Amino acid sequence: MYASKPSSRNIRLGLDAYVTAFRTEFWRSGEREMAAGAIGGREVPKIVWNERQQRFETEDKEAYAQCVLRDGGKSMDIVHTFVPSTKRGLGLASHLCVSAFSHAKSHSMSVIPTCSYVSDTFLPRNPSWNSVVHSDHLKSNI
Repeated sequence: MYASKPSSRNIRLGLDAYVTAFRTEFWRSGEREMAAGAIGGREVPKIVWNERQQRFETEDKEAYAQCVLRDGGKSMDIVHTFVPSTKRGLGLASHLCVSAFSHAKSHSMSVIPTCSYVSDTFLPRNPSWNSVVHSDHLKSNI
């Protein structure tokens, strides 16, 4: 459910060209390590992009944020996040989201927060990412 920070430049091409460039230039054979290290005494999970399944996931493939590219690759729709019950409470969903949002921002993409975790939990806790949210999906705080 949570992601780490990828970095790269935006490629404004058709969806097929974007996906091809995304795979070859940024993700080395469909997977790229997104983050590793320690935060607050805890090991930060390694997050990878699984191109075949179109999702950011933990290296063990147990937790993930499912994505769908829309608008010819200009928007990333995060449609579902999942963390198994044995790994809940570790911040994995947040790490997956950070990875997805970082990737979208670095590619000048907007994020459509279809997943209720993203819209109802992650974004209210992390309002700095609202600048990346697709304008039609911003919620008023009123």
